[in-house]
Amino acid sequence: MKEYDFVVIGSGIAGLSFALKAAKHGSVAVITKRKGPDTNTAWAQGGIACVTSDEDSFELHVRDTLEAGAGLCDENVVRTIVTEAPARIQDLVELGMQFDEREVSGHREFDLGREGGHSKRRVLHVRDVTGKEIENALLRELERQSHVDLLENHMAVDLITAAKLGFAAEDRCLGIYIVDEKSGEVETIRSDRIVLATGGCGKVYLYTTNPDIATGDGVAMAWRVGVTIANMEFVQFHPTCLFHPKAKSFLISEAVRGEGGILRNNRGEDFMKRYDRRGSLAPRDIVARAIDAEIKRSGAQCVFLDITDKPVEFLRDRFPNIYETCLRFGIDMTKQPIPVVPAAHYQCGGINTDVNGATSLPGLYAIGEVGCTGLHGANRLASNSLLEGLVVAHRACEAMLREWRPSRSMPPVSLPEWQSGDVQDVDELVVIYHNWDEIRRLMWDYVGIVRTDKRLQRASARLRNLQREIREFYWNFKVSVDLLELRNLATVAAVIVDSALSRKESRGLHYTLDYPEKNDREYVRNTLVSRI
Repeated sequence: MKEYDFVVIGSGIAGLSFALKAAKHGSVAVITKRKGPDTNTAWAQGGIACVTSDEDSFELHVRDTLEAGAGLCDENVVRTIVTEAPARIQDLVELGMQFDEREVSGHREFDLGREGGHSKRRVLHVRDVTGKEIENALLRELERQSHVDLLENHMAVDLITAAKLGFAAEDRCLGIYIVDEKSGEVETIRSDRIVLATGGCGKVYLYTTNPDIATGDGVAMAWRVGVTIANMEFVQFHPTCLFHPKAKSFLISEAVRGEGGILRNNRGEDFMKRYDRRGSLAPRDIVARAIDAEIKRSGAQCVFLDITDKPVEFLRDRFPNIYETCLRFGIDMTKQPIPVVPAAHYQCGGINTDVNGATSLPGLYAIGEVGCTGLHGANRLASNSLLEGLVVAHRACEAMLREWRPSRSMPPVSLPEWQSGDVQDVDELVVIYHNWDEIRRLMWDYVGIVRTDKRLQRASARLRNLQREIREFYWNFKVSVDLLELRNLATVAAVIVDSALSRKESRGLHYTLDYPEKNDREYVRNTLVSRI
């Protein structure tokens, strides 16, 4: 049994930011199921929303966030995260992060971008690879830390709690089981301070902008030990994913629309003005539904994002990654519109936490996309995600240090080793892949951008059957990353469906034909669910 003062599951912006701060106070293990850079963060293109301009203000950023969140944001949380943003940006700058700048009246300042739902330019970026640059900066700093172990190719299996072990004292998190992907062996790690920073669950849908690692692991683990989960019906579909038979999960950044890109239908019409006065710069929930409606109405396979009126040099400099990727697929964005469709992008719900990332289980914190602080409400404002990861990671570390007293810690305990029982290696991987595919297809068809109770009920019934099959498979075979991810996907899919069925209205990212209007009398509240 290994022991650490802090254990972090996930190596994105939230997990690494926390680890770097915690390393000043004790030993830290960072557990990631692929390589360190294999995160949602590294795929983030747009940037980080933060007030840095004299033309902007905290009040405007708060207002834009609240408006996008469709009445479900926690205003105190929004204000806290927005006002603490500049200090956290400075943390990144001190690590060597260099955001794009421009020269104005003889001095240098941030070259700020604008995205949908923002009333001002406030998005700091590094061309169109912001997340990748942040990830690299954090990993470079992590390598310099002597008190941090980065355990790559290790996947968290389950949390270990006092209740699970039968202790009469208050339930709390005591450790975690992890599986070494290479050896297949399950290891036990002891820690009173576990931080889930596992990102989202985009792979629960057939079409997503997320990398393959986004399988909802943190939410599923928390659910299994009875932690409260919030607002999982609000899954954000990014309006503009590249539509091409050979392209996989490639996002066309919202910054393209922020720089003047116009959405057009198959007849070349600027259709967004019919749906919202802000046109192509409306918030994501509105744009995604409009594209979905336009595709269904016309029978076309996609719509088009047109930014051909901008100079070639500007597009190559501002969007080098998007330009080169599109060109590789035969699309020259300087001369022709980019074919795009919506795809699952971000979970606005997650493990219910306070603004410090604390969950309903003592000793367990959740930060970044896996947590639900109340910042995003029913629809996330563009580029507030990396911001939340930075701010909440900092606050989580401070909160843990405040409560870290020997008198409040559990007495030393030896955690039981993982018991595999009478198992055999998985020799029918086709069953895993079939179930994985079925979950993703039924979620796309029944629990997508537009929903109905009938579709949700069908999804719920099939998911219950799938969960039974997977449970039997799980206990009869040796655990593997593929099997664990399938188990987590099925769990998170069921939580999304149950949450969606309980909200009898349309709000933000949850739109149902059975209840097409908002119901402020009954549903200005969070959807809270738990296993226990």
